[in-house]
Amino acid sequence: MAIPELTHEQIHSMTLEEKDRWWLKNVYKGDMPQLTLRSALTGMLLGGVLCLTNLYVGIRTGWTLGVGITSVILSFAMFKALAKIGLGHEMTVLENNAMQSIATSAGYMTGPLISSVAAYMSVTGVVIPWQHTMIWLIVLGVLGVLFAFPLKKRFINDEQMPFPEGYAAGVVMDNLHTGEGKEGMFKAKLLGAGAVISALVETMGNEKVMGAMRLSFLSLPEHWDDILYKWWTPSIMGTSLKDLTVQWDTSIVMVATGGLMGPKAAASLLIGAIVNYMILAPYLIHAGVIPGGGFKNITMWALWGGVALMTTSSVYSFLSKPKMIIDAFQGLFGKKNKGEDVLKDIELPLWLFIVGIPVMGLLTAWAGHAFFGIQWWLGIIAVPMVFVFTLIAVNATGLTSITPIGALGKLTQLTYSAMAPGNVTTNIMTAGITGEVTSSAANLLMDIKPGYMLGGKPRHQAVGHVLGIFAGAVVSIPVFYAILNGNTGVLMTEKLPMPGAVVWKAVAMVLTKGLEFLHPTARWAILIGAILGLLIEIANQRTKGRFPISAVGLGLAPILRFGDAWAMALGALIFWVAGKYVTDKKSLTYRALVDNQETACAGVIAGGSIIGLILIILETTVLK
Repeated sequence: MAIPELTHEQIHSMTLEEKDRWWLKNVYKGDMPQLTLRSALTGMLLGGVLCLTNLYVGIRTGWTLGVGITSVILSFAMFKALAKIGLGHEMTVLENNAMQSIATSAGYMTGPLISSVAAYMSVTGVVIPWQHTMIWLIVLGVLGVLFAFPLKKRFINDEQMPFPEGYAAGVVMDNLHTGEGKEGMFKAKLLGAGAVISALVETMGNEKVMGAMRLSFLSLPEHWDDILYKWWTPSIMGTSLKDLTVQWDTSIVMVATGGLMGPKAAASLLIGAIVNYMILAPYLIHAGVIPGGGFKNITMWALWGGVALMTTSSVYSFLSKPKMIIDAFQGLFGKKNKGEDVLKDIELPLWLFIVGIPVMGLLTAWAGHAFFGIQWWLGIIAVPMVFVFTLIAVNATGLTSITPIGALGKLTQLTYSAMAPGNVTTNIMTAGITGEVTSSAANLLMDIKPGYMLGGKPRHQAVGHVLGIFAGAVVSIPVFYAILNGNTGVLMTEKLPMPGAVVWKAVAMVLTKGLEFLHPTARWAILIGAILGLLIEIANQRTKGRFPISAVGLGLAPILRFGDAWAMALGALIFWVAGKYVTDKKSLTYRALVDNQETACAGVIAGGSIIGLILIILETTVLK
């Protein structure tokens, strides 16, 4: 059954009150069971397991993905099977939605482990007590939920931003619960097939594991272009393509990730990657500005322009609608909005935001001081900074499903390099505050998107998100410490590259020595990126979103490896071509790549990630 949605013209012409009344009349299903005991327990269980996919992806790429679609299909199949044998009844679509809110929240709890926490341990050489890490992640996650409250009306109710991963989860849930049972089982089989294929590719690409199984003759190269390098080493201005990260990974996890991204964002990402890695980087390496090839060296220069681009575009997008800001806070002073808040009984109450943020903010400052030696006033200042960064993160997540936590952390590091000069650990962990809080806020809105599409209660999803925070922390932190095994020396090695943590550590080391270490060309990149971000956002607003370039996509490009950007663009292209040219609705290709695009992608991501983590554990323990 088609999900009721506003048209493009309605989104840009109707008032917020009109949109809310339309939703209440056409979409809302308030009487349907949602956050029940079984949906909560299932979400915590699946989220706890699937958060390991993000731990793997984060270790390899420095960023994280959602697990919503995977959890939705697994829970649907599980309860359908139980219903068939008389051990229960199927979940409602809104129970499944509440479940995925919990599972998705748990999945994102690995973010700090592969960024700020790992960087802090690497700098100090000291393993943070796991209890401290547990408290730290939970406090920051809950603070993020509180920051998300006042933004829901703007990004979801008013602007109707796509939140691709959340939207995909909504479509999958609607199809599962309104179609025939066999269609749901087809999705489950497709999910499983994608997982098996991706896991097989990951395993065959691991030379050490294949050798241990005496199957080296079946091994795949880590990158397809490794075959080319046996005879020829292509280069640009003296720097090999390999050192420019221009490679094609054997793994298909990033290709599937691109399948969850729209063509506009993916094309912008590829354009940004081409400009950065195939034009600017080789020239600047040749000129001696960038000290050699490699992702770390290149991104240390390039991230500044990307951060500036995303910052100006996101902030301008928010400030260009001042009425939304005014309306959100008029109630604090006893004034009534011109339009009636028709959803006040099911939305999260504003008082919770007003009371909760100061309380949790003080708790955050205390934990930072007690665990990491951050001065009280420095910890407290980080809290209001989160609001601005949350706007940027939500804008990026709403368009691409990628939350640029690493990039936003650099803005915090830049600020604290002036307020706490020379203090590397404070520089890293204050950035960890803004990174984790903004991530939690953006991901809550991602979770609320399918609930909005299907007619669920936002309050139920917020509670579910908090449950997921606890579930993800309880599972991911022990596994991370098991991999670490008390030795910080394994961080940022070939087996545990931690590219996100590498950049956080490097930026902290540079900035705490003073801003004069920033090369003049990087300062020009900041200025150009800031102007470009404004121009692109203005063009998008004037064309009502039809301008072909995404500022977020361009800004993200310097933070990802070229190989990852290329793989995601390839994935978006494959599914775009399938949607345009595969027309036989009865064919397996159409059912797999068009009707069930999100399911196929989710299976590939889950299978490749989980087996990838297992391979890492095997390499660092059994096969070391």
